[in-house]
Amino acid sequence: MAPRNERNDREERDDGFVDKLVHINRVAKVVKGGRRFGFAALVVVGDLKGRVGFGHGKAREVPEAIRKATEAAKRDMIFVPLRDARTLHHDVAGRHGAGRVLLRSAEAGTGIIAGGPMRAVFEAVGMHDVVAKSLGSSNPYNMVRATFDALKHQMHPKDVAAKRGIKYSTLQARRRDLVGAED
Repeated sequence: MAPRNERNDREERDDGFVDKLVHINRVAKVVKGGRRFGFAALVVVGDLKGRVGFGHGKAREVPEAIRKATEAAKRDMIFVPLRDARTLHHDVAGRHGAGRVLLRSAEAGTGIIAGGPMRAVFEAVGMHDVVAKSLGSSNPYNMVRATFDALKHQMHPKDVAAKRGIKYSTLQARRRDLVGAED
């Protein structure tokens, strides 16, 4: 069995983006002469430094559908603040339709513990340690959109401190006190 990095469809391009093919759907249209097949592709694109996007493309052939989805993903990217460039700052939940996901930050060395579509998103964003659970629909489109909804709600502690009107150092001191109390 090949390692995960080789097994997943992962390509690094000149522009520094990594694109991962999440799902391909073949659809058939019945016409007078028989069936016409088309393909729909779901692709996640990221720079491994916190920027990530997803796109959906449809075409008569698979490569063209993937190209369209990749272009759509690059047009609509979001930035995700990462703690120590490896995990989330706080636990967060997301939902889209019937798809619900729960994302939790993890200790160093934990790895990515997540299902297929969510794993592709985390690898593209450059996250190394995260625990995720899909609670609702297993549809890859809903899972990816729910994961993006959760990542959009991720806030950097500096933003939280500014919103509360306190100093960042005060917020970090409180965090250290809470972590110290748990041990």
